[in-house]
Amino acid sequence: MGADLLRYDGMEEEEDEVEVWHRSDLAAFRHVENVLQAMRMDPNLVDPSVMTQYYKLVQIIDQTKRKSSDDEALRLTTLKALSEAVSKIDIMYHHSLLNTIFSISIWHLQRHTMDVFLDLITRLAAVADQYLRECLQMLVNNFTPPFIVKNELPPWAVPRKKDIHFRLCESLKTISDTVPLAPMMLRDIIDRSMPKLFDNKAKMVSFVECMLGLDTERMGDLIGAVLLAKVVELLTELDVSITWEDILQEEHNIGIFDMEFEDLDGDDDEDVLGQAGTKVLFGGNQCADKLDGLMVVVCEHLKSCAERGYLPKEYDILQTIFRASVLRVHRSKFAQFIMFYACSLDPEICGPQFAVFLTDIVTKKEEDPISRMSAVSYVGSYLSRARFISANTVVAVLERLVVWCVGYCDHQKSRGTAAIPNHQIFYATCQAVMYVLCFRLRSILDYENLKSRLFNMPFGFLLTHPLEPLKVCLPSIVNEFLRQAKDAKLFNAFKDSALNDAIESDLSRTFGGIGRLDMFFPFDPYLLKESDRYMRPNFEFWSMVKTTYIDDKEDYDDELEDLDDPGMDDGSSDDDNVERDINNDPDDLEIPMDKMSITPYDSYFHQLSTESHAGRSMPARIRPSVSPPS
Repeated sequence: MGADLLRYDGMEEEEDEVEVWHRSDLAAFRHVENVLQAMRMDPNLVDPSVMTQYYKLVQIIDQTKRKSSDDEALRLTTLKALSEAVSKIDIMYHHSLLNTIFSISIWHLQRHTMDVFLDLITRLAAVADQYLRECLQMLVNNFTPPFIVKNELPPWAVPRKKDIHFRLCESLKTISDTVPLAPMMLRDIIDRSMPKLFDNKAKMVSFVECMLGLDTERMGDLIGAVLLAKVVELLTELDVSITWEDILQEEHNIGIFDMEFEDLDGDDDEDVLGQAGTKVLFGGNQCADKLDGLMVVVCEHLKSCAERGYLPKEYDILQTIFRASVLRVHRSKFAQFIMFYACSLDPEICGPQFAVFLTDIVTKKEEDPISRMSAVSYVGSYLSRARFISANTVVAVLERLVVWCVGYCDHQKSRGTAAIPNHQIFYATCQAVMYVLCFRLRSILDYENLKSRLFNMPFGFLLTHPLEPLKVCLPSIVNEFLRQAKDAKLFNAFKDSALNDAIESDLSRTFGGIGRLDMFFPFDPYLLKESDRYMRPNFEFWSMVKTTYIDDKEDYDDELEDLDDPGMDDGSSDDDNVERDINNDPDDLEIPMDKMSITPYDSYFHQLSTESHAGRSMPARIRPSVSPPS
């Protein structure tokens, strides 16, 4: 019976077997269909000649042996025939054939053969959902080439990568359009197949690059948010794995606004954030290198979204992910810059939206304490460093922060005999306001309407309030702010003698740092070499800032106090006017600063609760003072 099924119309019994495979496509299709049908029975009953033909089919599409051009043509014809006969394929009778199909790597297929093979996969996926999971898994497995040596793609795979990724994504989109269950199953498969922390860089980059290719108009609504969330999760995991020991800890006598990169070894003509600079900073750290490569992929994806008019929708997804996965990560150093870059691509809408989003978190009592402390650090750093943010947006956010601070001060009057809180959110907000003005005060003064709004803010009331924020905020920020504010005559409207005394007392070393408030600045200068090109054009380095005392700025830079002066962090000094106790008020936060700060040493407030020894100094290479010249 099997022999009869293998014979075509007009085929001679003794005809050479090879001729069968080189007949017309129609004859080949009929032959493959007959073989598959003849195999659909108990193996003990299958005619031996049919079994021989069946295993020949399997051998033809098998990739384990090198094939000649004739063999490749034969494989192409066989794959076409299998595509036409998918209804005849059964897992019970054609197990070896299916195993061979699902183990194929399309990276080794010629272009035309690849198209035919992917057509077979999309048809198999639609057959009563029998092979849907296997088809999706096979496609996801091909996000990366089969062999990666020495952390690099094989040379032959590099020029093919973009085309292969495109074809994989198109196949997955076609399956998702055809099979309603496919997107949900694909999410689960991608989740299980995501690169792990210790996978090599080439595999990570290739996988994420192909995965983000699915985040388009056709599939974005179905799985886009999940895909982006998985990528951000991987970025964050790599980010926090870059330990402080990986970064040089030296130059502890440079202030927060000083430049620290001029002394890096390397060619004077080379960008200080080039390969040599990064090697000095990270010592070849693998996590930093992997993160750098992935940041390039994510930035390219965001740029593509902007070019296709898809960025606003992508930004909304990204902001939600940032809120859930990044905001509260206290050791994040670079992953947050995806928000910075996304905002830079749409400075009119996304840029201000991110600032408002962060400010809302700061000012809402309903938000959890750690999120509020982190958000105020983010908004201060963001407004200071984002060159694309308008002065009008800066002033609008400052007004909201100052109004909240005034409301907080007023609230303290009504507390009566209630326990006095530690006021961390208040001090952090005051510090953020001063930090922003260190960077943006001069530019605000260029606009009369904005200058008027700024001068109407009650800085005198805040800075002379009994809570005394000048004695708690970082000394470098306090001194720089007071100097610029004095030069701009920001305090001329206030007659309070205490404020005048503060300004006139040599810009006062006694101010700033009593009960030192330690914060991190999440948008400090970016230190990853490959992806730096996406951040640098829109990043404000301190060396670029025009201060109100621009003529003598260079001389004054040498006088700024050290951010990490060990004497300021020993917790030995106390302020009788500012008591810090635990209180349940939503604005009165008692949280360890190391829960939200990338600063590696113990903070003042953390020392109070743990009675720990004085902490380590913050590495000069990563602290807010890092300001490479552009």
